[in-house]
Amino acid sequence: MAEARSAVAALADAANTEAASIEYERVLLQLDWLHHGIAPGITPPPQEARDVLFGIAETAIVTLGGFGVDPLELELVQDMLLAARESDRS
Repeated sequence: MAEARSAVAALADAANTEAASIEYERVLLQLDWLHHGIAPGITPPPQEARDVLFGIAETAIVTLGGFGVDPLELELVQDMLLAARESDRS
């Protein structure tokens, strides 16, 4: 969870537009909601290219399924992450 949050936060900070940054922030809020509002701290943000950060976030979100997180909720978060990425590219 911390890894996913850190990568998404770094994506929000590096977003090309304010709108894209807001979309990434929405992903963070959804991740926090999945964890019932008890979210681990953000680890030091990786200093990677945005494509690498996206891959880290995507992999970390998928990994949450192994910890009992509802697969449908994870799919929603993944869709939100993809929408944020598309917003960041335009």
